[in-house]
Amino acid sequence: MQENLVNALRSQRARIRERWETLLHAEPVTTPLADPDALVHLMEWTLGEIFRDLTAVPSRRRQGRRPTGGENRPSCPCGLNPLLAYFAVGEQVMREALVLAQAAASALDPLDRDASLVELDLVLHQIARREIESFCGVCQYRNAVPCAASAAPTPSSRAVLAGHAR
Repeated sequence: MQENLVNALRSQRARIRERWETLLHAEPVTTPLADPDALVHLMEWTLGEIFRDLTAVPSRRRQGRRPTGGENRPSCPCGLNPLLAYFAVGEQVMREALVLAQAAASALDPLDRDASLVELDLVLHQIARREIESFCGVCQYRNAVPCAASAAPTPSSRAVLAGHAR
């Protein structure tokens, strides 16, 4: 990702964190560990990881790597992992922030714009997958049959967004 876009994202860090917290509070709480007030303490660490990963490897090394179907969404066998909603909301907020940064960069080439989104998604999915799989590794339900009600939680943040856009 271009350095100017990473810097633009960094400059939005406080807004990103605030938005992430707001949308996280709109998500259904599946377990006590999914309490948004507990998860917000992970945000600074997660943002640090995202910015570190965006700048750690030159973009040209990652451009050939596109997220495949298996990399799109980390999964959890029981659907109760509190990090599922945490990272889904984080992805939404980071994508919003990138779009705002790209809109401010009027001379941005469309190919660079698209590559930046792919790169952001790749970084987000790698971090989410690593953390979600680590949490699932110690889960007492890791060998349980997925619960239909919890396996696909409906993000209520879309409702918050709809009200926010009005």
